[in-house]
Amino acid sequence: MKFRIAVAMLAIYLVWGSTYLAIRFAVETIPPFIMAGTRYLLPGLLLMVWRRLAGDPAPTRRQWLSGAIVGLFLLLGGNGLVSWAEQRVESGIAALIIGTVPIWMVIFDAVLTRIRPRWQVIMGLLTGFGGIIFLIGPESLFGQHPRYDLLGIGVLVLAAFLWAIGSIYSRDADLPRSPLLGTSIEMLAGSVGLYIASLLTGEWKTFNVGAVSQQSVLGLLYLIVLGTLVGFVAYTWLLRNAPISLVSTYAYVNPLVAILLGNWLVQEQLNWEVALAAAIIIGSVVLINSFRRKLVSAPAD
Repeated sequence: MKFRIAVAMLAIYLVWGSTYLAIRFAVETIPPFIMAGTRYLLPGLLLMVWRRLAGDPAPTRRQWLSGAIVGLFLLLGGNGLVSWAEQRVESGIAALIIGTVPIWMVIFDAVLTRIRPRWQVIMGLLTGFGGIIFLIGPESLFGQHPRYDLLGIGVLVLAAFLWAIGSIYSRDADLPRSPLLGTSIEMLAGSVGLYIASLLTGEWKTFNVGAVSQQSVLGLLYLIVLGTLVGFVAYTWLLRNAPISLVSTYAYVNPLVAILLGNWLVQEQLNWEVALAAAIIIGSVVLINSFRRKLVSAPAD
């Protein structure tokens, strides 16, 4: 069992961390919403057919609705916006911004439960957002020589925000007992939303299939097979067979993998500012998660 857990953890560390670079390659010649919609449509159909043939009961209307809401927040609002933003922002920087999802989740938890976070958590929140400001450069806030495309950074922050909302909603949503069947609903609904977004943004009018590069095709295939099927199946299995505290460490590792791969393969920036911002943001997430775990494991008064 320990060997299986180690292999599954290695899969989500490396595969999910590498998907940001694969997205960058895919959107070079494939419009982002079309690309993301295709990425989730095919695995969603495959999982739905597989789980129904395996005997899983058909989802109820309420489960379809709940799964659709989760899919739209996570895959359209989260991944779709990441795919769009990576036309303007490097893959490593995108992964670092998306790594702030746990920070947003803490904020939503505090709003929903009306419980004021402890000072250690508040410190982690302030440190995390401070890391983002340091990353883009304080001078960027005043319109002076921004280090990165501010629209792209803003869209990535919105993507992290929407992903956190979808994650919070999914915890109590009425979803099928089979995690893979529930995921197939989310993928199918998300792909529909992504294709609608592609229509509204005019992607189909300018999309030229003949102009799609081999690199973009390989990037999309990587996302479908490894990023969506292998990575997610490993993640789902780990949630049932490994401690959550261990599984959640992917959120710390993925940005580092993305930054190093981007620098190694396509010479994305890796200077002291990026390294320090990564340390600040990831450190703040570690602080928040570790303190929340202590609260969860502590006995009630």
